[in-house]
Amino acid sequence: MENALKLRLVDRQAKGTTLTYFGELIAKTAEPIAEQLARVNRLADGLRSEGGNLPVRLSATEFVISDVLAPALPALWTQGVDFPVHLQSQADVVSLAGRDADIAVRMSRPEGASLIMRKLPPLHLGFFAARAYLDKRQPSDIDLVRERLIIYDDSYGRLPELIWMEEMGLRTSVALRTGSTRALMTAAISGAGIALLPVAIAQREQELVQVPTTHAPPPRNPWLIVHRDLQHQPSIRVVHNWVLSTFAALVSGGN
Repeated sequence: MENALKLRLVDRQAKGTTLTYFGELIAKTAEPIAEQLARVNRLADGLRSEGGNLPVRLSATEFVISDVLAPALPALWTQGVDFPVHLQSQADVVSLAGRDADIAVRMSRPEGASLIMRKLPPLHLGFFAARAYLDKRQPSDIDLVRERLIIYDDSYGRLPELIWMEEMGLRTSVALRTGSTRALMTAAISGAGIALLPVAIAQREQELVQVPTTHAPPPRNPWLIVHRDLQHQPSIRVVHNWVLSTFAALVSGGN
């Protein structure tokens, strides 16, 4: 593009690239064109789906894919689904406009006028320890300040529960941080420490016991997102409604 326009659009440096002033102007002008091309692709996909079975691609974090949606797939199959479903485990925010995915579940409210957003039921968090870790101690007798705590890292930004932990004076008790809920779960089951976990998921594990706190951690607030141009496509609606019912059943069973 630089050769065609005879303009330098990108500054190339050792630590990365940035747009030049001209590059920013060109990108801003081209953005509506890119969106129109994406709309053409979405329309074409919708038209093709009327005569074929195109996959529905659902993007979410590893935890949502493996521990929330995957176990609920039988409920989706019973609806007579005749199209493939791709569950994409992705930590990064995907572009629905660019067709990186058709539907997304995210733990923070996204921005975009072309997006249809639905707030899902909150996921409550709590501390859980293995019975072997407690070693006959009663959960109510546990002082978290004196324990090994296993919590989320800041892969997804400054999560409310991380701020809450600092306010509760628990920062110095942290022994492990990770962005993986599955890693937190397996570490807790192995007896490595007391993990901060989604209550509805941790309660499935018989080996884990919830450790009460004087103040509950703030819940996670997931959002279900679909592009406005795709919301009425039959296959998208089926998966969209399945996600809604799955989260409703998860939370109602976890409280």
